[in-house]
Amino acid sequence: MDLGIKGRRAFVSASSQGLGFACACALANEGVHVTLNGRNQDKLESAAQALTQLVPGAQVSFIAADLCTPEGREKILAFQPEVDILVNNNAGPPPGTLDEWDETALLGALGANMIPAVQLMRAYIPGMRARRFGRIINITSAMVKSPHYIMGLSTSARTALTAISKAISTEVVVDNVTVNNLLPERIDTPRQEFMAKRLMAEQGIDRDEARRQIAQTINAKRLGRPEEFGAACAFLCSELASYISGQNLQLDGGSYEGLI
Repeated sequence: MDLGIKGRRAFVSASSQGLGFACACALANEGVHVTLNGRNQDKLESAAQALTQLVPGAQVSFIAADLCTPEGREKILAFQPEVDILVNNNAGPPPGTLDEWDETALLGALGANMIPAVQLMRAYIPGMRARRFGRIINITSAMVKSPHYIMGLSTSARTALTAISKAISTEVVVDNVTVNNLLPERIDTPRQEFMAKRLMAEQGIDRDEARRQIAQTINAKRLGRPEEFGAACAFLCSELASYISGQNLQLDGGSYEGLI
């Protein structure tokens, strides 16, 4: 299937590994010129090399900048002033409990998982509307729909992003600019390694058992593959997806128990 986005330009934030990198690979495979982003220059160089090995002939650039700061976002916009595709991603806050969620923690969650995405949308959407093509993907979390107590910080910040993105989507779709959210759960990335190590420490179990327990929380009884996630991102960025906007697509192995 030709997704019709060859030659388009994409910025994928927090993409030196994990879900962001998976989306960048899928887009590069469709002929999109991809800009990777992260805070570590060396890690980005390695990611860019890995991507070109996975996708021979891929057009890849990268910019080391901290999304969570105005200075970092200014650096990104100076390097990549216009894009056709924006994939918003960032690492989530650590698990915690109510006694830890003081004002500093709450503002930190919003500063990582809501504010940067909105500011990049503000910067890029006017050009997308003028060119009458834009695709925005926000990588949020399945817990936006099914909150878990210990992930309350992540859930709240990402839900705020979901709400404002829905509002934005209704205004910009007339100009062929779509805004959609991908809601992952238990995709096999470094995030799941972090969660496995946390479980190992809590229960005194080995890595295999920790990963088995994590997989058992999913109805498919396995972790999702990053390439499955990337493929969903690429389709929502396609010409063919122009009638899909303001939606939340769950990639959770059929685990969500709700109807809508």
